[in-house]
Amino acid sequence: MIALTPHMRIFVAVDPVDFRKGIDGLIGVCRKTLSKDPFSGHLFVFSNRNHTSLKMLLYDGQGFYLCQKRLSQGRFTWWPDKMHERSEQLSSHEMHQLLWNSDPKKNPAAPIWKAIR
Repeated sequence: MIALTPHMRIFVAVDPVDFRKGIDGLIGVCRKTLSKDPFSGHLFVFSNRNHTSLKMLLYDGQGFYLCQKRLSQGRFTWWPDKMHERSEQLSSHEMHQLLWNSDPKKNPAAPIWKAIR
């Protein structure tokens, strides 16, 4: 089980990926397209061209997890725009909303708790 925690860094690839790619192919996308280190422990999220499925890649220090979520009906309603960046960073709360096919940018979470001094 992968726990999405507030301190986890989550990167969503803006461009769609060929879903025939497995772990090694997605590692290549992380390195070449996103310019990120796949061994960093960050969660990388990819979508297919139709936005009906997501793949998530995570390294835990021993090996890689590759998870997939495919919607039984419809498409994911939100995906980052293709502006200048190749990836967009999400918070854990935003990732939960994305997995439940909601728009993470329309429902902001409360700020992360900080001690008042």
